[in-house]
Amino acid sequence: MPEEQASPEEHDELGPTGRPFPDLPEPTPPESGPKHAIVISMTNQKGGVGKTTSTINLGAALAEVGRRVLLVDFDPQGSLSVGLGVNPHTLDQSIYNLLLSNEYSFDEIVLSTATEGMDLLPANIDLSAAEVQLVSEVAREQTLKRVLDKIRGRYDFILIDCAPSLGLLTINALTASDKVIIPLECEFFALRGVALLTDTISKVIDRLNPDLEIIGILATMYDSRTLHSREVLQRVLEAFGDTVFHTVIRRTVKFPETSVAGEPITSYASNSPGAAAYRTLAKEVLVRCHAV
Repeated sequence: MPEEQASPEEHDELGPTGRPFPDLPEPTPPESGPKHAIVISMTNQKGGVGKTTSTINLGAALAEVGRRVLLVDFDPQGSLSVGLGVNPHTLDQSIYNLLLSNEYSFDEIVLSTATEGMDLLPANIDLSAAEVQLVSEVAREQTLKRVLDKIRGRYDFILIDCAPSLGLLTINALTASDKVIIPLECEFFALRGVALLTDTISKVIDRLNPDLEIIGILATMYDSRTLHSREVLQRVLEAFGDTVFHTVIRRTVKFPETSVAGEPITSYASNSPGAAAYRTLAKEVLVRCHAV
C-alpha cells in the first residue's frame, strides 16, 4: 500500500518530497468586510495531469476553512463541470456567453455547488468557438479578466481550470490571474513539457501581466512504490526546488470515483489520505498567498 500523506504535525520528519515538512498554521476565518479574490490558474498544456481534480478538491478544501470560492471551467471539454455533477450538454448558457455577449450577467450563469461556499462558472463545447472568435476582438487576451474583475469582491479565491493547451484561452486565464499552480504528473513525459509552459508564463509576465507569479508546482499521481515516480519527483525538486509544494497527491482509486459521484473527495471520502492531502495543500496555498 502507498505510504500515508505526511501530516503538518510531522514537520520534524521528512515529507514525501524528502524535505522537512513545514509546520503549517491552522487557517483562521477570513476577515469581515470587502473581499478581493486571489485568482489562481491551474495550468499545464499536457492533459491528464490532475488539473481538474486539483481545482475541485483544492477549492472544496478552501471552502471548508471558510473561504468563498469560485471555480471557473475554462476547458471546452467541460471536465470541471462534469466533476461537479453538471452535464455540459444540457447547459443553456455557460462562460462562453459571458465572454462574448453583454446580454447575460454573471448571476445568470453562475451555479451553486453541493459544497457550501463554492460556486461554479460552467463550460461546454461552445467555449471552443470562443478561441476563434476572440482573435478579432480588441484586447482579446484580457476578455476573461474583464469578466472576473467585476466579481472579485464576492470571493476569497477564484480557481481557473485551464484547457490542456497553450492557446488563447490559456493566455486569457494567465492574464486574469494573480498566481499559477502547475499540476505535474510524476511521469517522465509530463516533465518534458514544463519548460515550454514556464516559457509561456514568462512571456505573459513580460507582455500582459507583470504581477503574475508561479506559487507552486504540485506533484500529482505519485506512487512511492515505483522507482519511476520517485525519480521523476526527484528531478522536479532538482529543477524547481522550493517552488514545489511539500504536499504530494498520490494515486488512488478514490479520485475517479469522485468524478463519477460528481463531488469533491473532501465530502465523498472525507477521511481518506487524498482528502487529507488536499486539505494540507489548501494550508500551503493560504500561506504562500499570505492569506492565512
